[in-house]
Amino acid sequence: MAGNRDRTQRRDESDVKRGDVRETYDRIATHFASTREYAWPEVESFVASHATDRGFDAVGLDLGCGNCRHAELLAAECGSVVGLDVSRGLLETGRERALERRFDVELVQGDAAALPLTDDGVDLAVYVATLHHLPTRAARLASLDELARVLSPDGRALVSAWSTAHDRFDATEGFDTTVEWTLPGGDPVDRFYHIYAPEEFEADLAASDLTLREWELSSGNCYATVAGAGQSG
Repeated sequence: MAGNRDRTQRRDESDVKRGDVRETYDRIATHFASTREYAWPEVESFVASHATDRGFDAVGLDLGCGNCRHAELLAAECGSVVGLDVSRGLLETGRERALERRFDVELVQGDAAALPLTDDGVDLAVYVATLHHLPTRAARLASLDELARVLSPDGRALVSAWSTAHDRFDATEGFDTTVEWTLPGGDPVDRFYHIYAPEEFEADLAASDLTLREWELSSGNCYATVAGAGQSG
């Protein structure tokens, strides 16, 4: 009985922390999105490399989509695109961008560790700058497993996380921290991050249901190209 209570308490604590992350991004959504205009070069390269010959019926997924700057890239290559984020405020900024720039994306509010998507249904996915916001290792591993579940046998995804290799950090092991965001009026808002050591990032991918194809360090971030457990080729 004590063990069951402990597990329930850990789940409750994790849910509270994830709720805090959602509330944080709801609060800063408009200002945050205004500073995220352009797609990352690494994402542009991934989409250009892996969108070839997938056909017009390909399904794209921008996981942790924010203002949908990367969903816009996917929309140019895929027949349909889902943009998923835990923050309703960020989803609204994504909706505005899609309307202004005239691209189609189906927006879904959801938890990256429990995706409301069918098995094997995603051909091309982008999961950048989001994994490190999940507040427990269990949630991060569950999220990677969920990504593996929804990828099609030929699907590919790009996963990224902030790393101890970044110039602003002086650490060799992964750690939890908060990074302050300052709103226009001067109010500071703390954002949770798990800063990955590169070896830890690779180890978590290996511990998940994903198949690691390749990974690299770039601009202080770990990037990995992955396939689902049922990959072909």
